[in-house]
Amino acid sequence: MRIANLSGRLALLVDGLAVDVETASDGRFAADPQAVYERWTEFRRWAAQARLPEGTAFEPGRLGAPTPAPRQIVAAGLNYRDHAAESGFALPDTMPPVFTKFASSITGPVTEVQLPPGGHTDWEIELVVVIGTHAHRISSDTAWDHVAGLSVGQDISERITQLEGPAPQFSLGKSFPGFAPIGPWLVTPDEFDDPDDLGLRCTVNGEEVQKSRTSDLIFPVPELIARLSAVVPLMPGDVVFTGTPAGVGLARDPQRWLAHDDELVSTIEGIGELRQRFVARP
Repeated sequence: MRIANLSGRLALLVDGLAVDVETASDGRFAADPQAVYERWTEFRRWAAQARLPEGTAFEPGRLGAPTPAPRQIVAAGLNYRDHAAESGFALPDTMPPVFTKFASSITGPVTEVQLPPGGHTDWEIELVVVIGTHAHRISSDTAWDHVAGLSVGQDISERITQLEGPAPQFSLGKSFPGFAPIGPWLVTPDEFDDPDDLGLRCTVNGEEVQKSRTSDLIFPVPELIARLSAVVPLMPGDVVFTGTPAGVGLARDPQRWLAHDDELVSTIEGIGELRQRFVARP
């Protein structure tokens, strides 16, 4: 199953066409895309047996984030071996470094992003997990049962803000407006042959800068969710950024930063793509 945020309304995608959920369910489910996660099990059951009307075509620019207002955004760092190596850090053994991105940075999949003045703005493609049912102190064996679905994410990062000062400001440096595009939609785990092995690819102006597979995660999705839930109760609609592979601009020699008119395209196998164009602040 695929669900989308289409012009602020919850939609089911059937054969590439959008079906408005509030209309199709006669008001049983609200139009608010975020609200569906509170009733995820009930919604899945309804969607599996509903007689849906014919869908309509739509433009990608109308898509918003499938989770536009999560209560919590949890992000993992150094969760790919090659990225830890290029960053000069030892591999995490019990838990990857964890930070947050503030919800005001969330946008949809096709956006224009203003560059912070004088900054070093970087890219980080990530698999995003959206929680479907409350998860607290769960085991990795049951973790997928708590997942609503998967999406593509970009953990766009302004490195000066992130790293300056007496202590790093990871959350601030990663939370400028537009720095958390998510989309293009949410795909439920049953849609994949193996949800633990998906290809990721990121390009800047057509040049490949990142390429990996989620099977290379140090802490795969079930293990990551289990370890996070041992500390933080994960609630329906919460977002988990799972980490980025090697190839970020910070680790290059010479270092490379996103500039005015650059286009960043982020793709994950079986899900789809994000497309961001960057502009200098007036």
